Amino acid sequence: MSRMTQLLLAGFGALLISGAATTAFAGSLYEIPLKDIDGKDTSLKAYEGKVILIVNVASKCGFTRQYKPLEELYRKYKDQGLVVLGFPSNDFGGQEPGTNKEIQEFCTSKFDVSFPMFDKVGVKSGEKQHPLYATLTGKDSVSPGEVKWNFTKFLVGRDGKLVTRFVSADEPNSEKVTQAVEKALKEKAK
Repeated sequence: MSRMTQLLLAGFGALLISGAATTAFAGSLYEIPLKDIDGKDTSLKAYEGKVILIVNVASKCGFTRQYKPLEELYRKYKDQGLVVLGFPSNDFGGQEPGTNKEIQEFCTSKFDVSFPMFDKVGVKSGEKQHPLYATLTGKDSVSPGEVKWNFTKFLVGRDGKLVTRFVSADEPNSEKVTQAVEKALKEKAK
């Protein structure tokens, strides 16, 4: 092996070890390693067979008010199989600078959030993008392309496949979102 090949392989290996080379996850969404808001290792496996609304959230954003209708949506449909999952991100305008503990305290005290919250993640494409978001936005996604801002919402069907994406301006209690949720709830897991 030439010295140049050795250096290239060593450099690539360092990128992989550091997590700088993030790609979409080849398995199901349920298998992607995550951490909950308390820092415990978890995954989406507990939500298998449910309709999932994945939202990148932030505490200091003009859309932060959407925590309230997200919680209302969750409470209205959770007994039918909907779960809303909050993924804090500081990727846009530094609008989620807090620690996980501060984020959790803010969400519960200000908006009475009871839906599951997760560890702060990177959602923008690049070396810090979490594999969950690389999968949701990657070239093989039904809705590929960059997340543009906080409170982008991804609706995942009972079969674990992405159904659609909603932009930040799509209010959680809008007809557009609620109709898509209701339709997904009627579908049976395959």
